[in-house]
Amino acid sequence: MNLRIPATLLALAASFTGWAQAPAPPAVVKTKCAICHGEQGETASEEFPRLAGQHEAYLAKELRDFQSGGRGGIMVRMARGLSADDVAAIARYYAAQPAASSQAAPTELAAVGKFIYHRGNPYSGIPACKGCHGEAAHGSPQLPRLAGQHATYLERQVKEFSQRKRTNDNDVMHAVAEKLTALETRAVAEYLSTLP
Repeated sequence: MNLRIPATLLALAASFTGWAQAPAPPAVVKTKCAICHGEQGETASEEFPRLAGQHEAYLAKELRDFQSGGRGGIMVRMARGLSADDVAAIARYYAAQPAASSQAAPTELAAVGKFIYHRGNPYSGIPACKGCHGEAAHGSPQLPRLAGQHATYLERQVKEFSQRKRTNDNDVMHAVAEKLTALETRAVAEYLSTLP
């Protein structure tokens, strides 16, 4: 019997075990980010965005915008003092975390939101959200993943776009947000919060 084969298999199995273990969060995530966003990026508070599964390039861009003052809010203070390596580590870590399955149950209002997300509102000139954010609302490196995001957080962001308080991202969002009614905004946010 060849004893080299079992030893090789054991070494291979050990390497797969190492791959299966999630990497430990960077120190900056533990000391700064986890307080609001959770160590795995799955905050329980609807006031803060879920970061797990968000695009790495998008996260890094938003952090740099907070640092430069291009985007306002409490994160300006939190991002101040982060090094370029910190920004890269935070973005890479949270992007690698699996997005949790949605816990929100679909409602009648979410059904209206689904229609607006996929078809827009031709009567008021609102384009379909999926045109930019994708069929499954998973976004792109330039645009955020919206699927599974907290409805309250999404509503606040749309309001900030409509009031031009948020100016660091795509100008298209200003035009769209200005046309959305409060009810349409809530409907789309509820729908997005139900997506995986």
